[in-house]
Amino acid sequence: MILGLPSDKRVVQWPNESLRFCELFLGENTHLKYIMGRNIYTEALCNLIKVDGIVDDFTTETNYKGLPIIKVQDIPPKSMVLNASGGRPLSAKYKLDSVGLSNLDYFAFYQITRLALPEVRFNEGFEHEYLDNKQKYAWIYDLLNDEKSKEQFLKLINFRFSHDIVHLNGFTQKEDIQYFEDFLDLKQKGETFIDVGAYDGFTSKEFIKRCPNYEQVFAFEPDSTNFKKCSESLAAFPNVSCMPIGLSNRKGILQFDVSGSASKISDSGTVKIAVDRLDDVLKCKPTFIKMDIEGGESAAIEGATQTILDNHPRLAISVYHSAGDFWRIPHQILSIRSDYDIKLRHYTESIYETVMFFLPKQ
Repeated sequence: MILGLPSDKRVVQWPNESLRFCELFLGENTHLKYIMGRNIYTEALCNLIKVDGIVDDFTTETNYKGLPIIKVQDIPPKSMVLNASGGRPLSAKYKLDSVGLSNLDYFAFYQITRLALPEVRFNEGFEHEYLDNKQKYAWIYDLLNDEKSKEQFLKLINFRFSHDIVHLNGFTQKEDIQYFEDFLDLKQKGETFIDVGAYDGFTSKEFIKRCPNYEQVFAFEPDSTNFKKCSESLAAFPNVSCMPIGLSNRKGILQFDVSGSASKISDSGTVKIAVDRLDDVLKCKPTFIKMDIEGGESAAIEGATQTILDNHPRLAISVYHSAGDFWRIPHQILSIRSDYDIKLRHYTESIYETVMFFLPKQ
C-alpha cells in the first residue's frame, strides 16, 4: 500500500477541544450558538439544533428561517460558531480564529457527532468506495506524473476519508486558472477547444485569451439560461459554435436538474434536455477537451471514444463529483488510449474543483 494513503479503518484523533465543542454545541448551556454560511448543511443543522443565529458576511438579508443573520464583527464574545462554509472553510476558520471565537468546521462536526446530517457534498459513499478499491487508488497514485500531483492526491483522498480539515491546509481558491496549466503547452495558433459544460462561456473566453489565433471553439451547454449567457458572452469571437445540447454516451432526451453552474443530468430533474455523442455531432480535430458536467463525465467520455482515439487531444476532466472518479476516469481514458501522461490539480480550499489532466505522450 502507498505510504500516506488511508488504512483499512478511519483513525482520527480529534483534538479534545473539537470533542468539547461538539458536546457544548449540542448541550443546554449559556453559550450563544451560531452557524456560519447558508447551504444544505445549514438547513439540516437548523432542523436538529437550536441556534441563536446565522453568520453571513456576504448578504444584505437579515433573516434565515426565522433566525437573525449577522456579520462576523457582530458576533457576541464567547459565542460558539459552527463553520458550515462548504466552499471556503479555511478562510472562514481563519476569520473566526482572528477574532478569538470558538469554532469547528462542519466536516469534523458531522464525523464526531454522527448526527443524521447530509454527507459532505460530492463525497457521498466515499469511505466504502475507497475501502473496496484501495489498490485502484494506489494504482493511479503510481501513475501520476509529478510530485505535486501525488501530494495533492494524498491530501484530497485523506480529507475525503477522514473529514479532517487539516488535510486541506495549503489549498487556496484558484478557479481563475482552472484547466489552464503551463504544462498543457497550449499554442497561440492552431488549437481547437471543446468546452463541455460551458456554463456562461468563461472557460472558453479564457482559452481564447491564451490561444488568440485558435482554429475553432465548440461550447456545449444544455441549460437554456446558461446557454443564452454563453452565446451572448462568446458572440463577438469568430469560429465559435455554442451548442445547446449536453454530451453523453447516446443520443436522446434526459431529465435535467437546473441549478446554475451546478446544473446536471438527474432522474429527479424537472427539465428535459437533448444529449448526444461527441463522436456523432462533431467531425473536427480537437486539440484540447475540457469536461466539467457534474458527474456526467464518464458517459461523455464514452461518447467521445472515437474522437479521443483518432485525435489524441489533451484532456482536462473534473474528477471530484462522484466517489471513484479519481481512478475510474483514468482507467476509462487509458483503456481508449494508453499513451497519456497524467497530472492532477485542485483549485479550491474545499472538496470542489479537482481536475485530472491527460497529456499526450511524445
